[in-house]
Amino acid sequence: MDRQQLQAVQAPIKAHLRDTPGAGLVTLRAEGDLDPEEIACSVATGRALVEAGLHPATGGDGLQACSGDMLLQALVACAGVTLRSVATSMELRVTGTVRAEGDLDFRGTLGVDRQVPVGFRAIRLLFDLEADASEEQLVTLLRLTERYCVVYQTIAGGVPVSAGLAGGAPPGVDG
Repeated sequence: MDRQQLQAVQAPIKAHLRDTPGAGLVTLRAEGDLDPEEIACSVATGRALVEAGLHPATGGDGLQACSGDMLLQALVACAGVTLRSVATSMELRVTGTVRAEGDLDFRGTLGVDRQVPVGFRAIRLLFDLEADASEEQLVTLLRLTERYCVVYQTIAGGVPVSAGLAGGAPPGVDG
């Protein structure tokens, strides 16, 4: 896809969203089925079924996907698509790889040390690019990729997250 094709596809969408701002709000959903026997959850991705389980550092056998890895993979996928879209808009030919690395301490996840936070302490998103572009263009490409990547912005900015039971409180439990 080149710049003109991208603009042709996106122009009517952008015009609609300018005219009808409320149409821009979309709720994305993901759902998984809990495995009744294993410590696992199967998630449909639209293309395949992914079975997530325990990371080997928490007792898993490594045969199932780790949710932390899946988070980093979502970041890589979103950043890669966003970078390609921005590069296309800038009329830059860019190839290469995108890599995400995240540091976490499993002592928190396993409850070994309550002072250790649960979750990633730091995430690094790294681009190894080959492009016929100036340093200034590459800086702009990276800045715009960060700005428009949904997963990057969600992780970097944080959002309110809540957990609850779909049907409300279980019987016999007062709210």
